[in-house]
This record gives sequence, C-alpha cells and structure tokens, in this order.
Amino acid sequence: LACSHHHCAFPVNRNELCIWNTATAQPLCLSGHHYSISALSFGSKMNPLLVCSASRERVIVWNLDECTEKVKEGLTPRGIVIGTLLGVVLHVRFSPDDQQVAVCAGNCIYMLSAKNEAILAELHGHLAPVTAAEFCTWEKNMLISVSEDRTFKARKLCLSLPFFFSLKVWDYFTSKLIYQSGVLTAFPLLSLLIDKENKQIITGCAEGQLWIFSLISGHNYRCVAHINLKKEQEKFCNRVWKSGTEIGEGQNTSKICKANKVRPEGSAETSLPILLIEHCDLLIYFRSEENIYSALNTSYLWIGSSTGLLIINLANFELEAFLSYKDYSDLSIRFAGSCALTRKAVNGKVLCLITSMFEDMVALLEVNLAALVRTQQSDFLLCGNENSLSVIASSYFFPFLSNYYFRVIGHKYNYFTIGVKSMVKDQPLVFHNKIRSSGYTAAPRMTMFSPNNNLKKKEVSKWKTSCKCEKKEYPLGSDPPIRYEKEISVTCKPTPICCIQYSGDGEMLACGLADKSILIFNSNLTNTYNVFAGHDGAVNSVGWSHDKKWLVSASEDRTLRVWSVCDNEPALILGKEKFPKTVRFAQFYFIDAFILLCCGAEFHLLSFHLDTTKDDIKRYKQRSACKLVQKFSMASTMEITSLSAVNDFYSYIVLTAGSNRALEIFDLNAGCSTAVIPDAHTRSVHQICQNKGSSFSTQQPEAYNLFMTTAAGDGIKLWDLRTLR
Repeated sequence: LACSHHHCAFPVNRNELCIWNTATAQPLCLSGHHYSISALSFGSKMNPLLVCSASRERVIVWNLDECTEKVKEGLTPRGIVIGTLLGVVLHVRFSPDDQQVAVCAGNCIYMLSAKNEAILAELHGHLAPVTAAEFCTWEKNMLISVSEDRTFKARKLCLSLPFFFSLKVWDYFTSKLIYQSGVLTAFPLLSLLIDKENKQIITGCAEGQLWIFSLISGHNYRCVAHINLKKEQEKFCNRVWKSGTEIGEGQNTSKICKANKVRPEGSAETSLPILLIEHCDLLIYFRSEENIYSALNTSYLWIGSSTGLLIINLANFELEAFLSYKDYSDLSIRFAGSCALTRKAVNGKVLCLITSMFEDMVALLEVNLAALVRTQQSDFLLCGNENSLSVIASSYFFPFLSNYYFRVIGHKYNYFTIGVKSMVKDQPLVFHNKIRSSGYTAAPRMTMFSPNNNLKKKEVSKWKTSCKCEKKEYPLGSDPPIRYEKEISVTCKPTPICCIQYSGDGEMLACGLADKSILIFNSNLTNTYNVFAGHDGAVNSVGWSHDKKWLVSASEDRTLRVWSVCDNEPALILGKEKFPKTVRFAQFYFIDAFILLCCGAEFHLLSFHLDTTKDDIKRYKQRSACKLVQKFSMASTMEITSLSAVNDFYSYIVLTAGSNRALEIFDLNAGCSTAVIPDAHTRSVHQICQNKGSSFSTQQPEAYNLFMTTAAGDGIKLWDLRTLR
C-alpha cells in the first residue's frame, strides 16, 4: 500500500495497480505486471507525481499525469520498466530527487535508475530479506536499511557517472558500508523512518518494540530510546480509565481502555507488529492550546499496527492517542495486514489505507487528528465519540487478491515395531579347562570403548531374520501431515510444556512440564500412563532408554534423575553438587551404556548402574551409582544449546550446537573434536538431530550418520557430514 496527499495506491486483481484519487473519487487502473504486486511507493515530489510498483518479474515507474492524459485520450497508459527478474520485492523507495529507486529484493538492495532500465548498484550484506530502506535527506548518498536478520545498516552511495547526452546508461555504481548494527531483537524488523528534524533513525519490530538511534555526527549511531508499545498502551489505557472514573457516571470512557483493562479468561494475547512509522502533524493543531501541549518543540509519530493506530510523543516516549479498528462498527476490518498513511494532514485530516489480514478487503479511513486526541485526553474524556474516524470505504473497491485455498490432507503416522531378540535363560555354571588371559601382557587400549561387532555371519543373519520389521515408507508424492488427530489438556491450569519425547517404538510419549512434573502418555493420547514428580524446577529435557524401561530427565534445579517407567520413585539422582550450571539436555547413549548431558559449554559422558532394590536397614540409601567418564568442551561458546547422539545403535558421533551459532562434531572413540562449522545459522541453533539409519549399522559404518538437520530462528538446514555442507 502507498498514500500521498490525495492519492492512494493498492493492488487490484493481484497484478493490476489502482490509484484512487480521494478528491475526485475516481480510480485509475494501470496494467503492466504479470505476477502479484508486492511493493508500492509514491515519489518524493508532487510535480510530476511518480508511483513505483514492483513484482517478482519487473519494477515499473508510472507518471500519474501522463497516465491520466492517456486514459482521457482513450489510450492504454504505460509505465517505464526499470528492473526485471529481481526476485520477490518487499519494499521500494524513491530517492529525494526521484532520480533513483531503492528496491529491496531478498537479501539484496538494488539501486535502479528511475528513468530507464539500469542497475546502478547492488548492496549486499544482510543475511535475511530486507524489509525497508530509507534515504537520508541531509546526508548526500546515504541509505539506511533494516532486515529480518534484526540489524540495520547505513551505506554511503558513491556514484560515478560518465557523460552521455541521452542519459540512458549508467556506467558503474559503487557502494561502501558505513555502519552495521548488532542483532537488536529476536523478532524481524518490519518498518523504518528517518527523522530529519531530530536526525534520528526509528525502527520497529514484529513484537511491538521501537528503537531510536541518533544520526548526529559523533554519536556513532548510539541507541537513544527503546520503547515497548504494549506496555505504553497499557499505561495509557490505565491513565484514561482512572481519569474517567474520577469525572463521574455521566462520562463514558474509551472502549479500548475497557477492553484492555480486563482481558477475558481464555482469550489469546495478540502481538503488536509495527507495520508503519510515519510523521504526525499533531503540533500544528494545538499550538494555541498551551494547557494541553506546553512543549512546542515536541515531535510526534504515527505507529501503524495490526490492531490500530497509535500516536507517540517523542519528548517523553508516551502514548498520546490510540485508535482501535475493532471499536468502530462501520469498519469491517478488525486486523490489518498492512497499512499506509499520508505524511501531511489535509484540512486537519489524515488518510489511512489498510488491508484486512484475513479477508480480501481494503478500507480507506479519514482520521480527524485533533478530535482523536481531544477525546482521549484527561481534560475532555469524550472517548465515546466516534466522529474522529470517518470511514470512506469499509468494503473492498475491487475483488483484488484472488482467494487462496489451502488443501488440508490428514495423514496418520504408521508406526512400526521391531522384534526383540529372545532373552538368554539362566544356564548352569560350567568350568572349562582353558582360562582366558586377563590381558596383563597385552598392549594398552587406545580407544575409549567399542561395540561387540565380532559376530559371525550366521549369527548376524539369524538376528536379522528374527527382527521382523513392518516399515512403510512415507509417500513422497503426498502432502505433509498438517491436520492434528487429537488434542488434550495436560493440566487443569495453563502450564507450558517444555519438552516432549517419543519412545523408540513410538508407543509412548513423555512430556516435561514447567510445573516440575513429567507425564507419560500412550501414542494415541487416550490415557496417562504414569506421572513423575520430584524436581524442584521446570523440566528441560526427557529421554527414553533403548529398552523403554527407563526415563532420564533434567531440570532447572540443576539435578538429573533416572526414573523407572513402572515405578514412581527415581532410581538415580544426581544433585546440584555435580553440576555448576543448569543441565539443559540429557539422554541415554551407546544403547543405554552411558548418559550424555549438557551443562554450560560442556557435555558430560557418564557411566551408570541402576539398582531399584531396597535394603530394609538402609532403605533411603541409593543403590544406583554413576561415574563421570570424561568432559568435552565446545570451543568459543557460552552454552551448548542443543546436542544429538544416536542411542538406537552403536555410534561414536556426537553433534553439538552452541550459542555462538556454530556446530561442532565430536568423535568419542578418539575422545576429541573432529570438525567445527562456524556461523552455521544467523541465529543460535535450538534443535539438532542426525540420521539414525538402521539397527544394523554396526556392520555398515559407511551407510549411517551421513546427514544431520539443524533448526534455528532463520530456518532449517540439512547437512552432509561427509562434506560438512
């Protein structure tokens, strides 16, 4: 969407551009795109008034005066194609002189000429799609950009232009990076504004956080303010609510304050994504009313979100007014997917264009700025008056954005079970003549441990035939399972589920909760098999043993416990004295021979012995034992965020991910780290797993542990362990 004085621009039928003149109420339809229009922007000058529209296949600049004349003459208006096949464009912006256009496509910013098809520069450096870019008007050739990688960058554009009389071809265009910020938040940065008066950068994220940075020379882009709009909104509503109760019963308080004062039980708390940041001319209409605004040098901002419009006072960073879409019955849009505002008010009114997040609908609003603020100030409190908002069109102008249908196909998981070898029965003790050497004269063992893989071929074949597997490959041509089969509530009151883990055969599910308990369900979630309680903190991790008889758990209380699935009492407890930091992850390893756990930047390898028998005299003494074998440290990291090791068969490989965004591969047979992958993701990896292969991989080491998958906030990656790519 885009707004400029008396004009509003929005897509129609996905690939057509509609320019709505609010003065004449006449639409102007422009055709030239074959794919959906994804970005729009008006030019900086009024004569001529330019509009840039972008889709994945082309970027077009339209001269509205020429297009209007073409329509009057009965001809089809045409724009100037300035870029082709740049990818998905999220944002476009004209330079102050309307000579260049900054196009944000993917991770790159293309500087295009506004007069012909020419790429003047390509600005690379962001690690995620660029969401907004703005030109600095008082600094020549400076561009500010923000991205989903949660950083902002400042670039100085150095332009070298050869002399051509036709001015159709640019020779070259170079760029230089001036400043790069660190990661500001865990959420993508969506909007950007450059405040010329205060020389500041203002950017907002998807969680309602606002940052203000100084652009004054010598300030080194320092952060001036950080505003939490959700908290400011709550403070504003409480202030209006208290003022309304003091006046008396005859006055009506704002509906938005009533809605925010008490949230209905069971309702979902919505986020406050900052879709738009724009200047607000509020000061012009209150210069004579010193009782309301004593600070004449104060600046104000419009903040457009999915739920409404907010006005922020930059002097004290407080909320001055809030317009909620749902408070107006004439407005059919309750949640906005995008919005645009006119930079300057006309006759005290501002035009706002919004689209619905869930429906094919666009609405043009006319907001009386002075009336909106007066109705929500404590000196007036006429908050029940809805005259501050005039809805020009509450329904869509044209059936744009064709309906998308999501085909939902439910699939049931096909679990398979593997036959278990018959247990060896008790045999009488037999003494043989030959006694095996104790190994005093043998060479020392160089490897830490190794499985018994010296089985004869006949024994291996018998083992394979005894394991009757009913595996069914998931059909690759089918859609992924996206419809849930069943939903249950694990507790009576809302409690976060910190971790879940299926048993190896997929028949049992263990859940670790924040209320310090562990629940075990069967796979179809029909009943609770068992409940374990004993931790003094939230349960961070649960892991099944290979034989499905034991469960290991780690908690925020810095303890580790091993539980018998058939008994509610822990068989093994490792207390706080064993671990200097919280244990984030624990699992059985090497077919239940060891336990692996993460503690800070280290992971520990523990050998253990479990004994659940009780002594009548020393009934409270723990008979199970545990011993530390070795500690392994991950290099250059503060904490291990995820760990993966195979317990279904013998494997020496342990994969770790750290808070420094790196991956490290350990070979426990050699007892050392074998490879490090720095900057595997742009964010810390929160989950890592490796291919478990088959149960007979001990005989075919080249066929297992070839792949691993990592998941972080920027996506999911599949790695080949042979090439580490």
